[in-house]
Amino acid sequence: MRWLLGVLLILLAVLQYRLWIAEGSIAEQHRLTRQVEEFHRVNEQLRERNAVLEREVLELQSGNAGVEQRAREQLNLVREGETFYQVEEDAAGASPSAAAAGADVQ
Repeated sequence: MRWLLGVLLILLAVLQYRLWIAEGSIAEQHRLTRQVEEFHRVNEQLRERNAVLEREVLELQSGNAGVEQRAREQLNLVREGETFYQVEEDAAGASPSAAAAGADVQ
């Protein structure tokens, strides 16, 4: 009878080990669930990014308007006959030490 109790206790310990620690345990299932949720979030962000890129590609393929806008914004290109104006920030918006340094230079 004593050996049966010992075998049952060992069996209980092995089953508890498998339940809490071993492969397929509750802790591992919880970790995998969190990992899947994180992957879903990353995939959603990537889907949004791909949709933006796809719209940009379609704009660029559809005509010159998208190409011209991109050239104006990113490369600062202007058409023939146009005048380009560049607006700079005032020194008043900068920090006091930068304004003083700028006053010394002039």
